[in-house]
Amino acid sequence: MLNSPEEEVLAKACDAIYKFASKGDENKVTLLSLGAVEPLFKLISHEDPIVRKNATMVFGIMASNSDVKKLLRELDVTNSLIARLVPEEDVIIHEFASLCLAHMAVEYTSKVQIFEQGGLEPLIRLLSSPDPDVKKNSAECIYHLVQDFQSRAAVRELNVIPPLLELLKSEYPVIQLLALKTLGVISNDKETRIILRENQGLDHLFKILETKEFNDLHVEALAVVANCLEDVDTMQLIQQTGGLKKLLSFAETSTIPDIQKNAAKAISKAAYDSENRKILHEQEVEKCLITLLGTDNDGVKTAVSQAISAMCENLASKDAFGIQGIPQLVQLLSSDNEEVKEAAAMALANLTTANPGNASSVAEAEGIEPLINVLSTKRDGAVANAAIVLTNMATQEPLRLSIQSHSIMNAIVEPLQSTNSQVQSKAVLTVAAFGCDADARTELRNAGGLEPLVKLLHSRNEEVRRNACWAAVVCASDELTAVELCRLGALDILEEINLSMGRRNHFSERALDKLLDNDLSQKYSQLGYLSFSNIITDSFYDYGQVKPGVKLLSLEELSTQELNDRRAVILVNIKPPEVALTVEEKLQDLVYGRPINLLPSSTFRKSSKERASAVVSPVDEKQESSGRPSSLSKGSTREKGSRKGKGKKEEEKPKEEEEFQIAPKIQEEVTLEKLPWLPPFDFILLDYINDASKTILPLATTKEQVVALAQFVAGNMGGPIEKDKLHEFSWELHISEIKFEQKCNVIPIGKIKKGTFYHRALLFKVIADRIGVGCTLVRGEYTRAWNEVKLVDDSPQGITGLLLPPQTTPYQFVLAQRRPTDGLMLGNLCFLLSHWFSPEISELLSAQ
Repeated sequence: MLNSPEEEVLAKACDAIYKFASKGDENKVTLLSLGAVEPLFKLISHEDPIVRKNATMVFGIMASNSDVKKLLRELDVTNSLIARLVPEEDVIIHEFASLCLAHMAVEYTSKVQIFEQGGLEPLIRLLSSPDPDVKKNSAECIYHLVQDFQSRAAVRELNVIPPLLELLKSEYPVIQLLALKTLGVISNDKETRIILRENQGLDHLFKILETKEFNDLHVEALAVVANCLEDVDTMQLIQQTGGLKKLLSFAETSTIPDIQKNAAKAISKAAYDSENRKILHEQEVEKCLITLLGTDNDGVKTAVSQAISAMCENLASKDAFGIQGIPQLVQLLSSDNEEVKEAAAMALANLTTANPGNASSVAEAEGIEPLINVLSTKRDGAVANAAIVLTNMATQEPLRLSIQSHSIMNAIVEPLQSTNSQVQSKAVLTVAAFGCDADARTELRNAGGLEPLVKLLHSRNEEVRRNACWAAVVCASDELTAVELCRLGALDILEEINLSMGRRNHFSERALDKLLDNDLSQKYSQLGYLSFSNIITDSFYDYGQVKPGVKLLSLEELSTQELNDRRAVILVNIKPPEVALTVEEKLQDLVYGRPINLLPSSTFRKSSKERASAVVSPVDEKQESSGRPSSLSKGSTREKGSRKGKGKKEEEKPKEEEEFQIAPKIQEEVTLEKLPWLPPFDFILLDYINDASKTILPLATTKEQVVALAQFVAGNMGGPIEKDKLHEFSWELHISEIKFEQKCNVIPIGKIKKGTFYHRALLFKVIADRIGVGCTLVRGEYTRAWNEVKLVDDSPQGITGLLLPPQTTPYQFVLAQRRPTDGLMLGNLCFLLSHWFSPEISELLSAQ
């Protein structure tokens, strides 16, 4: 019948289908399956107005079904429906055509079709239709369309505000509600808010809020007001007219949760502007929010907490909230609602930032334990904000210690393993805040927190990577933690980061330097610099400069390499071979208490043991000089034995033979035990240090100590050498001879008797560190190296070449050779110790 050529048949058929479709959704599906949609689509453009009207009515009813809407989109019926919105058409056609468009506008594809085909203009015109159903359907369709930003800009240009404000006066609540919803969406744009204010839209909104009969509209009206309060001009206008005070009072006294929630949201939006925050503070908005914080609705608590967070940008408001608001927010941290918990944590994070008083208030409200518990929740925002609060509280030592007693480092390990970059960033800052305490670092190390921290150094997020570097700087303050960080690969990662121009930062450089402070051999090889605080200890070795990214071999690995023609590795070690001595002591106990040497040279064993007993501090040196007896050596024992007479010796011969028969068996058993590798003992260096302690340490001033030490180093490294005779100073051959003699590429520094720049500078630094003279060690190019020393006891006046102005202390006392153009140059204490002490240089030193 829908294909009949008779108009009366078509009209009656469409009317019958309309009645059938109105009875239920199943009937609409039936009509769809019978293929009724396609012929009906043709009839909405029929010449006969009755046929058009009835066909449009059918489409208006059937479009509520999703399957029908899908087919209508495929048929592109929107263009034909928009054509039915012209003023010449019947009101019934307007009603059902707009109804069909309203149903279809829910889908994004249909939104685009309606917008591109010019459907907004006729729909806005129909808002002024005398028929309430047309108004309702048009307003609903526009509401759906303005969800897209293009349509929002278009309706503003089409002047949609006046007809929408007129709809607020409608006697039908559904029309008023749709108008308010539409205004709530389009008022997100500043330009629209200006037009709304110019058309006295706020007056219409406040009339609705003041009318109790419109309770069902208050929520949507508040949403529009919330958007309008973002503008300072609007805020000032509302304040001047008394509307702001009415709004706060309305929110405080209302018992409807949605109204309270939207009022809090209105305050939140307004508080994003600094001028608005001042106005709100003057109106004592803090009291209103604290009151709303005590409601039983989770949605209201969340909105109020967010409003408090926004108001915290105002310092006066932050202080006002701290008195009464913090205890309530701390209670919300234990809420079962994760959203409430997150909002409360965010409010506390903002309240405690740069506010020690509020941080103390959190502790007084017993908030430490709830905050630590929040760190184990699954909501990332709550964890990140709780970490911020704890970090803010850690700035006060009593609070930091109190938090630490709650095992904060154990709790922070889980956030460190999070996949959320914000949580990672805040967690590592918490580690940095508490890592300044040795007990906290131990707790973190035992809890396995260093491994995730090291992994975060690899993060692609710049903030996370930077904060992780800072945490590494703090945690590397003690040797155990620094060693563990290096074991986990932190050193290699930081080296890789610092090689990248895009990823390196000041914190990564500082972290690398901090870790290298616990491995001075690596630091000097990589950076070529040891600072005043870098004290050279035993087992330090100078391999030379290594290229970036190249791993420095261990001392044991270098010692086991075959002899080569590369630069010799210079070793500093005066630690006696305790393991070897322990083995010998075992033999002494076994063989009648008599010592039997296991080392190739009994002389070396004797010397090393004597010198090991002579390692004393400067304080001990003074005690020893006052008459303290030194330990007996093996040689002295033999001397006493020789005084017993010839007869005694003959009696002991059989015993000695028996001892030497037993010794090889014992030695064979001992050598089966795998002993750890130990660096060779440098007894010559030990003599240097003892001599320096006796002769240089007692000198009155630092300058005298520096000069004496320089002379001492030069004297033991080949003596003074004139500049024009440097080519005759064959130090390379001397070093090669030592390597050949030792059968090793690693040579103790004490064996070097002909040393060049870097040998002398290193020896100066080693001895200076042992006798308490602070100095640096700097590597230059072409075998150059030098030291820098601070003199704080007597500053020379007006000496040419000082790095700092005269009469300034402390300063760097660094000398070099005399040049015709620059006189006494500062820059190299061990630049060439060999010809410092020519008569010319000695006169210059005396002149100072």
